[in-house]
Amino acid sequence: MSTISRRIVLLSSAALAGAAFLGPAQAQDLKITIGYQTVVEPSKVPQADGVYESTTKAAIDWRKFDSGADVIAAVASGSVDIGYVGSSPLAAAASRELPIQTIFIVGLIGESEALVARNGASIEKVADLAGKKVAVPFVSTTHYSLLAALKHEGVDPKSVEILNLRPPEIAAAWARGDIDAAYVWDPALGQIKTSGKVVVDSSQVAAWGAPTFDAWIVRTDFAEKNPEAVRDFVKVTGAAYAEFLAKPDAWSVSSPQAAKIAKLTGAKLDDVPLLLKGYVFPTLGEQASDKFLGGGTVKAVEATSAFLKEQGKVDAVLPDYSKYISSKYVSEALASN
Repeated sequence: MSTISRRIVLLSSAALAGAAFLGPAQAQDLKITIGYQTVVEPSKVPQADGVYESTTKAAIDWRKFDSGADVIAAVASGSVDIGYVGSSPLAAAASRELPIQTIFIVGLIGESEALVARNGASIEKVADLAGKKVAVPFVSTTHYSLLAALKHEGVDPKSVEILNLRPPEIAAAWARGDIDAAYVWDPALGQIKTSGKVVVDSSQVAAWGAPTFDAWIVRTDFAEKNPEAVRDFVKVTGAAYAEFLAKPDAWSVSSPQAAKIAKLTGAKLDDVPLLLKGYVFPTLGEQASDKFLGGGTVKAVEATSAFLKEQGKVDAVLPDYSKYISSKYVSEALASN
């Protein structure tokens, strides 16, 4: 055997031995594809700072989506591992029995999502939507809230021309004068409010008995193969919320946190502090409680699914939704602190 051949054999053997010693996670860097949305919330700060990458020791491909329905489609296709969705698309996905788990409740939605009527559209209340063109991203939290508001006020949804538009399309349609009202979130919400007025927001709809929330979900197969990465993702997210909840007033217009959030979301810098207050953010310790992942979220998804079935948005309601909600990763994140 030549000297060159012997060197190749020895180097190959050493490489294989090193890979075996390091183990699969270290032999090949982990890659995670995360689908996020332009919602104003605290975890945008560690996203901007690269903290998720440094903590999970993974190469992360951040992909921006305009709606939860788009995120669910990407998760279903296997092109996204972890995704940000609202309670309505989450319930629809679980009802379709997609292989997902809910791993973190972002927050209960309040004033950060709202129904806005165009100035001059003669819409003062929900009942005035009959005969009007109203835009909303279908199978989103705002779609759920719109239908719930119509039901509460006794308005037949068939009497309203409800258009399926994504947030950027809503802003464009509003600018053209094509729609009379829209139920949406920022940055589109901030854009349309400049020439419209809020008719109702999601805090009021929640008081009417139809609360909504946002959440992070993960593909079940990804979580089973990479439990530490999912735990660390949850840990970073929880830390961001803890920082905000400890001193919310510090996240002012002049703060670096607000600047980073505005840059990532496209929201107006001046609006960021107010938008952050438009959510009720649970702490990492509260996540695993009966109110959230420990039981309450299962009931909320069941109720949302039942409503979507009633509205003809899903074909069937499952007898049990618990397999789609997991407190495992928040509990492990807490234990590792």
